[in-house]
Amino acid sequence: MEKGSTMEKGKLSVQTENILPLIKKWLYSEKEIFLRELISNSFDAINKLKKITLSEEIRDAEDSEYSVEIKIDKDKGILSIEDNGLGMTAEEIKKFITQIAFSGAEEFIKKYEENADKSKAGIIGNFGLGFYSSFMISKRVEIDTLSYRPGETSAFWGSDGGEDFEISEGSRTKRGTTIRMFLEDEEKEFLDKNRISGLVRKYCDFLSVPIRVDGTQANKEKPLWTRNPSDILKEEYIAFYKHLFPYQGDPLFYVHMNVDYPFQLQGILYFPKLAFEMDVTKNNVRIYCKQVFVTEEAQDIVPQFLTILQGVIDLPELPLNVSRSYIQNEPQIKKIAQHIVKKVADRLNDEFRTGRKEFEKIWNDIAPFVKYGMLNDEKFYDQAKESLVFQVVTDKDEDSKFATLAEYQAANKEKTDSKVYYTTDLQKQAGPLRLIKNQGIDVILMNSLIDTHFLHFIENKNQDTKFVRVDADITDRILDKEEESKIVDGDDNTAKERIFEIFRKVLPDESIKIQVEALKSEEIPAIILLPEEARRFNDMTAIMRQENVGFLSEHILVVNIKNSIIKKMAKPAIVSGDETSGPTKEERIAKQIYFLARLAQGGVEPKEIDNYVAASFQFLDSFS
Repeated sequence: MEKGSTMEKGKLSVQTENILPLIKKWLYSEKEIFLRELISNSFDAINKLKKITLSEEIRDAEDSEYSVEIKIDKDKGILSIEDNGLGMTAEEIKKFITQIAFSGAEEFIKKYEENADKSKAGIIGNFGLGFYSSFMISKRVEIDTLSYRPGETSAFWGSDGGEDFEISEGSRTKRGTTIRMFLEDEEKEFLDKNRISGLVRKYCDFLSVPIRVDGTQANKEKPLWTRNPSDILKEEYIAFYKHLFPYQGDPLFYVHMNVDYPFQLQGILYFPKLAFEMDVTKNNVRIYCKQVFVTEEAQDIVPQFLTILQGVIDLPELPLNVSRSYIQNEPQIKKIAQHIVKKVADRLNDEFRTGRKEFEKIWNDIAPFVKYGMLNDEKFYDQAKESLVFQVVTDKDEDSKFATLAEYQAANKEKTDSKVYYTTDLQKQAGPLRLIKNQGIDVILMNSLIDTHFLHFIENKNQDTKFVRVDADITDRILDKEEESKIVDGDDNTAKERIFEIFRKVLPDESIKIQVEALKSEEIPAIILLPEEARRFNDMTAIMRQENVGFLSEHILVVNIKNSIIKKMAKPAIVSGDETSGPTKEERIAKQIYFLARLAQGGVEPKEIDNYVAASFQFLDSFS
């Protein structure tokens, strides 16, 4: 290029010796971020100029169509980034570009040499050298710039990345700055238009000025999160979500955050429809700083349980290092995280209060997230517990029904004595479920893996509440004591004892308890009950071991003496055979009843099925 005749040569401060090689080495694995840094500098220069134009006369005032132009010269191996922002004078180049050695640079180099295994982010974080990221891919970098101030002349700066640099008059005739990079031979991938356009979309898609690559605009979207929520249509929120996360369907709902005090924060978080298995290790919240993408590693800003959500958070005052991939550990970050959690909780409560019917339609989709969040953050539970609902089991022809814990207790307290009855499987627990529901007692559905932990959590938070699965115990509500004496001929206690002995004989395992009761339903011959605490321990063990630990051995078989089959078994007249000729028919029947009760509970191991089928055929053959 042609430069002015006046040229100044010099060396970077001796304190900076070897700094450029350090930058090149320590940022090499993230070399693509040079483009983000340079575009961000151009964007800042344009934004500052916009403010200056309100109060000062500027050069080229008619040039108000601001943009960032990226140009590729494959033949010469040059990548250029040009803007029509502030521009610089020669003195400003010396101040902001040449004098890169801050006090303490020598101490930093000593620390680097002593502790070379420090993280890249920590090392680079000692410098504010965004411009110098250009040397990661370049053997030479030049600046050609013209200040916005009328009367100033253009300026040129060039360096090959060592200690030497040169400053002279530049060749620009229009306000703004051009950064010209002569790429290293091994970095020619950055001369590919598609590669550069892709990086623009990745890092700078939401900057509010056009960014063109060889004349084609690469950034497409506007930052929806910067607008007033009251001005945004639901369709716009959904369209924005689909741009961020394509092929995932519509979000369930969203949280728009716009905070000015005590810190600045903008963003939109979406509640996606969760898959059957949640991957809580994957981050789906993208962090931006002044509309420039920074990272998806947001664990310091967004608690882990919230990374199930998807969206963007923009923190204009985010403390970053030069690579913008490392967030400095500052007390403000913790406050920001707490605020985000509260905003999510507020949104849940607002959706519940103002649109409960719609909220209930999506509850089963968001329930795992809400419960997981409450288990991980008790403050989140305290903030969002108003919107915590439970699905109430209804008949097939009834609409879905939901209730808060307080609503359930208010409707059922007189019948349940503060117990909350639940089921984890509508089929396996159908018998006891029907007995409970027939007494007008509501039963809630708790059938997700997280519910095993969540029940303990809610009980700890509500000391007067006890969750009981429908197959855990027998209550007076489902027993028919008044009718018991009319069921069998002869002495009632004798009949019950006879039934007990029959089942005790075929179930020699003493850990299996047997109760003979009159239930309020005649349909069920017998049900198996699993004591709540023992079953929960069994379930937790299975989860911890990630394997099937088998059916709970200490279960209870409740035989319904009101059932017609059991009533016949209680009569001595049907007894046939004797102890020497093998099992009696009622003993065979008892064994079948027990096995069917276990089968209904899902307590039959696969290896037992063959034996059961063979025994069933033998049993049927005895009637032929």
